[in-house]
Amino acid sequence: MILPVLTVLLAVLVSGAVLHCVLAVIASAAYRRRRPEPSRDMPFLSVLKPLAGDEEGLREDLRCIFEQEYPEFEVLLSVADGADPALAVGREVSSKYPETHSKVAAGNLRAMAAEARYDVLVMIDRDVRARPDLLRVIASEMANLSVQAVTCPYRASAGLSLWSALEAVGLNTDFLSRVLVAQMRGSMDFAIGAALAIRREALDATGGFGEDFEIDFRVGKLRGRVLLSSFIVERVLGAQPFRANIAHRFRSARVRRRARPRRYPAEIFGNPILLAALLLLVAPACWPLFALGVIARFWVAYATAEKVLHDPLTRDLWYLIPVQDVLSFVVWVGGFLG
Repeated sequence: MILPVLTVLLAVLVSGAVLHCVLAVIASAAYRRRRPEPSRDMPFLSVLKPLAGDEEGLREDLRCIFEQEYPEFEVLLSVADGADPALAVGREVSSKYPETHSKVAAGNLRAMAAEARYDVLVMIDRDVRARPDLLRVIASEMANLSVQAVTCPYRASAGLSLWSALEAVGLNTDFLSRVLVAQMRGSMDFAIGAALAIRREALDATGGFGEDFEIDFRVGKLRGRVLLSSFIVERVLGAQPFRANIAHRFRSARVRRRARPRRYPAEIFGNPILLAALLLLVAPACWPLFALGVIARFWVAYATAEKVLHDPLTRDLWYLIPVQDVLSFVVWVGGFLG
């Protein structure tokens, strides 16, 4: 009795996962057709960037911000600890751009936002790199006053760490597919924290900056629209060892579950390979559905990582997708705990 019920349950889950993959492929194609409309409205921008440690590439990342191709903006850099070496690096780089108003200080994003002079705030996370036209593209997308926030998708890259590489592959395939489907369905009630622009009144309405994902999901309470930007930034994950990486992933999963308790269980539909493998184990006669699940997973990985992100990491490590999916399932289950 238990086996037939389990077979039906798994078959339904695999079918739902395959449907999600089809929607993600369609959403990927729709996203690629989008082009930012040029706008003459160039509002003054306050760019906020948290720093932590004298990381490799920090100076180049900061130079990219100060050298943005945009007429008027200020740069506010913050570190949590006044003894952080990133403080000196920030002051060193900012001193080379006296024409751009900037401030480097110890504090959090909430304090920096309070000191910002302009009403459109752009937050760029510490591990994010962007081309010089980031502000110009975001400003054009914020020209529509019904848009309260613009959030940038990102291409994750990793250092010499298997665990960070696995996470990057998951972010560039499974995570992005969910974001694209949400945008296509008109249910984009969250923002991605890697790089986002938000109007000051909207930020105040959400309660201000808080925990990593906290502001992102509170944006959904706005009386306005969250737009997925056409601009793709690069997020550098570094080279985390297993313990640090898995702790970070469990923490992120729990934050997502607490922020969106009704939607968090549906993340399982981004994992068709594991669901299909369990179905094959329980009912070998269902091998066509197993094959369909595997094909769907790699299809959506190609549509997102290759066609949208042009991601060399997933192109080289595509064979790790099943390994990442198993780890992702463990993290998803762990997200219900704690």
